[in-house]
Amino acid sequence: MQYRESIKLLVDLIKGSSKIIVLTGAGASTESGIPDFRSRNTGLWNKYKPEEVASVDALKKDPETFYKLNLQWWQGCLKAQPNRTHYALAELEKRGWLLGVITQNIDGLHQKAGSQRVWEVHGHLRSCRCTQCKKEYDINRLTENYWCDSCGSLLRPNVVLFGDPMPEDYYTAEKVMSGCQLLLVVGSSLQVYPVAGLPYMARQVAVINRDPTPWDESAAVVFNQTSSRVLNDVLELLKDETGPYYVE
Repeated sequence: MQYRESIKLLVDLIKGSSKIIVLTGAGASTESGIPDFRSRNTGLWNKYKPEEVASVDALKKDPETFYKLNLQWWQGCLKAQPNRTHYALAELEKRGWLLGVITQNIDGLHQKAGSQRVWEVHGHLRSCRCTQCKKEYDINRLTENYWCDSCGSLLRPNVVLFGDPMPEDYYTAEKVMSGCQLLLVVGSSLQVYPVAGLPYMARQVAVINRDPTPWDESAAVVFNQTSSRVLNDVLELLKDETGPYYVE
């Protein structure tokens, strides 16, 4: 199927669906200068084993090494600005086409771009907390030191590390997925569970990801293109039309 035909098909799917949700992964933020994890050549996990550098055990075993490795890319996330993918999704929500965004990303760029309903299923980089007394700090505290002022225990970011339970936002996202007619997967490899199981809850799935995913054969339409191009072409075809969630 040619690209323009695929875009028209996606627009028809959007117009024909009354409950549309987006699931975003690291690929949605690569155009903001944030590296993803599993791309063939540039993915972070090509350089490191995640269980060795981004796990609860790694943090407890060697906090200094853990923060030395992770703070560098976290600071990149915090400095990054939204790209055309984030703005397009915010505009689609504003026009009433999307119920909201479920994101695996911890960079907060959807909110910066104006998205109102965002479920952060892998946590966020706005704050950190003490592993013992649970006192909260701004995330920038970790660049100064990573020990709690109140009890002296180790601080950790409010992100989901390997070995962590899923946060409340994930279970909310599962409930939100009930009755989803179209799940638009943007920049996710769909390899990390339990989030990779969410597409099973949708009637139809559309995939926008540079690399292949396990859902490509069963998806209604697949784009191996940059998400900014696809989503902005969708916006252009929808023009001034509004969706079922539009509020004047």
